[in-house]
Amino acid sequence: MIQKNYQFHYSLTGTLDKPLIILLHGFMGNINEFDETITLLGEYFSYLTLDLPGHGKTQILGTDEYYKIEPTAEAIINLLDELKIAKCFLVGYSMGGRLALYLTLHFPERFHKVVLESASPGLPTAAERLERIKLDTQIARKLTRIFEKSDFAAFLSNWYNQPIFGYITNHPEYDRMVESRLQNNPQELDKSLRFMGTGCQPSLWEKLQCNTIPMLLLVGEYDKKFISINTGIAKICEFAQIKIISNTGHNIHFENTLAFVENIKSFCPQ
Repeated sequence: MIQKNYQFHYSLTGTLDKPLIILLHGFMGNINEFDETITLLGEYFSYLTLDLPGHGKTQILGTDEYYKIEPTAEAIINLLDELKIAKCFLVGYSMGGRLALYLTLHFPERFHKVVLESASPGLPTAAERLERIKLDTQIARKLTRIFEKSDFAAFLSNWYNQPIFGYITNHPEYDRMVESRLQNNPQELDKSLRFMGTGCQPSLWEKLQCNTIPMLLLVGEYDKKFISINTGIAKICEFAQIKIISNTGHNIHFENTLAFVENIKSFCPQ
């Protein structure tokens, strides 16, 4: 789908006479991130998946500013308009969860309910955002220097050994997930991290108290950082409920797809 500054690579599965769910992948994911989720959810819903800027086959036709969360959110709303989707359910994981929360708070009329998996409203202070930008810039520089698949694989190994991911490297399908991540272009991921990273994202904390869209906050038992963040969200936003998924870290839909799907089914009417 070509818009003024975006050429989205997307997939629309099912028919629009069924409730539609948009699923937004995380950093280094792609359009296939939720394939197993969609298979288990079955034919009760229709599904819209897409490669976010800097990922997969989606292309930015404008300047690097269009990797940012604000214009990306507007472009997704424009895509919904072009597809004649007036209202739908929204699911977002990590980076896609931050984008999903931005969409919820700025375009609430477009969504019935929202599921946020390991998501964040951003950082509340300018000092915290500046510090995070410095950190993300350091990581982005490593991505710009990757030209060999072996170097990219080493980067991914370091990435998934972060504490928030718990024991994901022990998962029997871990190598398959890494192979999927390797399909991305590191130089494009660099732009995503620098322009849509947590440090660049406008803080959404103050807008949470105004939200009236039901939100389900899913966090993994081993992801202590995001348990704390989402507990804070639930305290501020009366329409948000938090659920901790046992034996998982940051990437719940990969580590325990069945629990992820069951929570979507119970939260989103079919």
